[in-house]
Amino acid sequence: MATSQPKPNHAVELSLLLVLATLWASSYTFIKIGIDTIPPVTLIAARTLIAGGILVLIMRWRGIRLPRDGASCRNFAVQACLNSVMPFTLIAWAERSIDAGLAVILNSMTPVFTFLITWLWSQHEATSLRKLAGVVLGLAGTCIIVGSQAFAHVGQELTAQLAVVLATVCYAGAAIFGRTFKNLDPMAPAAGSLLSGAVILLPLSLIVDRPWTLAPSGASILALAGLAVFSTALAFAIYFRLIRTLGSVGATAQAYLRAPIGIAIGAYFLGESLSEAAWIGLLCILAGVAFMTVPERTRKAAVQAA
Repeated sequence: MATSQPKPNHAVELSLLLVLATLWASSYTFIKIGIDTIPPVTLIAARTLIAGGILVLIMRWRGIRLPRDGASCRNFAVQACLNSVMPFTLIAWAERSIDAGLAVILNSMTPVFTFLITWLWSQHEATSLRKLAGVVLGLAGTCIIVGSQAFAHVGQELTAQLAVVLATVCYAGAAIFGRTFKNLDPMAPAAGSLLSGAVILLPLSLIVDRPWTLAPSGASILALAGLAVFSTALAFAIYFRLIRTLGSVGATAQAYLRAPIGIAIGAYFLGESLSEAAWIGLLCILAGVAFMTVPERTRKAAVQAA
C-alpha cells in the first residue's frame, strides 16, 4: 500500500531519533538479562515473532495491509537477514561473554559503515563534507566517553567483539536497503521483516535449543517482553519512518546517541557517576547528529537569520 511522503518536520524527526536511540540503547540490557536463562537463537526468535505479531495487529487496526507479492516477500527476507536475524543473534551471542556497554559502544559505529557504504558503493544520497564531519564528531564523542580503559583488553573475547562489529555492518546495510520500502507505510516493512526473521529463526530454535526443555526465569521473560514490545516493535516502526525522512545515514545517527544514553541510565539506576569527559563526549555526539541530520538549507537559513 503506497503512501504519500509529507514534508518532514525536522524537530519531530530529531525527537523520534532520540526516542529510537533510547529504545535501542535499552535493548542491550534486556538482552543481557534475557540470555541468562534463554539461549540467543530462541531469545531472538521469540523477539521477532512477538514484535512482528504486535505490528501486524496494529496494521489491521489501522486498515493497512501487509504486501504479499513475491517481490515484497523477498525484500522482507533480505531486510530480515540484515536488520534482525544476523545482527540480533550475533549481539545476543556476543553478550554471553562481553558487557552490554561494550556491545553498545561497538555498535555505535553503524553510521560510519553506512556513510562508507553509501560513499563507496550505493551513492543513493549525498555524502557531503558536512555528513563526514558529523561522522567524525560522533565517533570522537564516543571515543571520549569510552576512554582508553574500555579498549585496554581489546584482545580478550576478540571473537565476540568482532561479532558485534559484523552486526554493525549488517545494520548499515539494512539502513541502505531499507530505502526499498520508501513507498510503504513504515509499519509494513517493520512487520514484514520481523515476521520473515521469525520464520527463519524459529526452525533453528527448535533444532538447536529445544525450547520446550528450557526453564526461563521471570526476569528473563520480562526482559524478552520489553525487548519485543519496546526495543523492537515500537523501535522498528520509528526506524523505517526515519529512513524515509532523514535518509539512511541520518537514521543510523541514533547509534551515536546510545552510548551517552546508556551512561545516563547507569547513573540513574545503578548510581554510576558521569565524568566531565562524558559530558564533553555527549556534546560532540549531539553536534555530530545535527551535522548528519539537519538539512543544509535549514542551517543556511539559521545563519542568515542570525
